[in-house]
Amino acid sequence: MSQIKITEPAREIDVIRNTDVLVVGSGPSGLAAAIAAARTGVEVTLVERFGCFGGNMTVVGVEGMAWYRHEETIEANGLGREFEERSRQMGAAVKESQSLSYEIDSEGFKIVADHLVAESGVHPMLHRVFAAPVMDGDRVTGIITESKAGREAILAKRVIDATGDADVAHMAGAITSQPPREELMATSVMFHLAGVDKKKFMAGIKADPQTYKDWGGGGEWNIETSGKEDNMFSPFLKKPFEKAIEDGLIPAHLNTIAGTWGAVHDSGELTYMNLIHMDNCDGTDPNDLTTFEIEGRRQAMLAIEALRKYTPGCEGARLRNFGMTLGIRDTRKIDASYNMTENDVREQGRFEDSIGIYPEFIDGYGILILPTTGRYFQIPYRNLIPKGVKNLLVAGRSTGGDRISHAATRNMSCCAVTGQGAGIAAAISLKLNCEIEDLDARHIQTELSRQNVRYQ
Repeated sequence: MSQIKITEPAREIDVIRNTDVLVVGSGPSGLAAAIAAARTGVEVTLVERFGCFGGNMTVVGVEGMAWYRHEETIEANGLGREFEERSRQMGAAVKESQSLSYEIDSEGFKIVADHLVAESGVHPMLHRVFAAPVMDGDRVTGIITESKAGREAILAKRVIDATGDADVAHMAGAITSQPPREELMATSVMFHLAGVDKKKFMAGIKADPQTYKDWGGGGEWNIETSGKEDNMFSPFLKKPFEKAIEDGLIPAHLNTIAGTWGAVHDSGELTYMNLIHMDNCDGTDPNDLTTFEIEGRRQAMLAIEALRKYTPGCEGARLRNFGMTLGIRDTRKIDASYNMTENDVREQGRFEDSIGIYPEFIDGYGILILPTTGRYFQIPYRNLIPKGVKNLLVAGRSTGGDRISHAATRNMSCCAVTGQGAGIAAAISLKLNCEIEDLDARHIQTELSRQNVRYQ
């Protein structure tokens, strides 16, 4: 790498907006944060780098927001559940194949999110990439964005980092950490198919139903369960790719091509194909992102060819679309005022400053535990407060925690829980004229109850 450097000339940047609460990133956490803050009665601005809201749900194509849900599952509800219910009401969701949830249509949710943002009075700012924080000492007072309009500044009384990678927190000087490449969760390329014979496909699934026990063996798919999951149905596809490797259609080293399908439609669409899992990708490195976007699409086409040859109903299948970008599960995390632990998510952690609950659902690092017994853990407000900077809350998968706790809190529904808590906290701290870290969580909990969130 060249060590040549240039010096940018100093320049003035226009402040194009001044707002009460600024949310950076509009995935499940950022969208929830913005709407929750607006419903608490403050002015909110939502900044997003892509041309739609929704993050993983729309940009990546992850349609199964609550695929963990079963009869005994206990949840926070709130905006995470509202995303699902509103999608169903607007014709942008279908019943999910392995749970008591609805699978959210990744394209349709773009419209759902537009409606939710407009109805709540959030000011939308799409097509703006976060470039740098605006600082007053150690206090975050806004951000600088890059767009077709160049560099612009947005100032705010409170800032929420919902970038997923702790971008604002990291660049503002907060204490963050990130595992080495080889320890990160695999990244994925999501894709959707057209031209599938639904009747024939489902007959094949019925003739050879897969369970979570079938996930065992082979790279990404060595899975620890609690045992109760082993005989439950899973929409899992692995045999077509094993056969393709055996026949030389897929190279032997690509034995991680396997995974789940989401929903098969009468129209012949087979959506939310979560089959491509690639190790050693650092989602904060644009060179890695370039390499793995291209490699992921290559592997997806191999997977489609294998499905055509070895899966009933897929003989005429064709690619409908890829997600707009990679699915990143794991990058930076903040060092928070309280960092979640493996014991918290496995043993029903309880906290006086809880801002929401999440069922005992752990999915990642070789563990899969589904919430079928009513067990759940609480998430403390302190988990959103980064060390090293002021006036900033962090929501989503970059909140503080250890490796196994991240396998629970990274999930989209949990990101919506932390987002809604962050939005309410930011708004109430403004109304009470107190610092974020000094806010009594009981005030947050009162508003959470008003917004139909369970936190106990």
